[in-house]
Amino acid sequence: MLQRTDASQRGELYRVKLAINGAPHDVEVAPWVTLLDLLREGLGLTGTKKGCDHGQCGACTVLLDGMRVNACLLLAVTCDDRAITTIEGVASLEPTAGGGLHPLQDAFMDHDAFQCGYCTPGQICSAVGLIAEGHAHSRDEVRELMSGNLCRCGAYSNIADAVWQVLRDGTAGEGGR
Repeated sequence: MLQRTDASQRGELYRVKLAINGAPHDVEVAPWVTLLDLLREGLGLTGTKKGCDHGQCGACTVLLDGMRVNACLLLAVTCDDRAITTIEGVASLEPTAGGGLHPLQDAFMDHDAFQCGYCTPGQICSAVGLIAEGHAHSRDEVRELMSGNLCRCGAYSNIADAVWQVLRDGTAGEGGR
């Protein structure tokens, strides 16, 4: 349950309990702090990227209770008692025997599905969520359902190939659900 704590210099603070990448966190945040800013600035989880800060690029995609969301659009106080998975925790969802990475992380490397890498954390988190949703049954559907994640470098073909390989091969299970 969300609890108001003592007033700070900048206004009221609220206590928020989160499970981030499987670890419990009990934090105090101002009501206007986004989940993205809490992750990056408050907890040092800088893998989640700030792109447009308007929910249009998908660079900040994380998993909230297994569902993909744009962290820049969510206030941290609305995530009380929820489970969040960032790119730092994706490997722990379903590690492979050899490298300890999630099958999507391996597939992204196998297919050169990144160039500059800025969008990659959001792309991978989105792909984990997409697979868990179970709506993509073709490479074209993968491309459509990943359309909320932009890649400035234009690696879309390779991203779709990587996600489709994991879907086709069935190497990713429930994506952490």
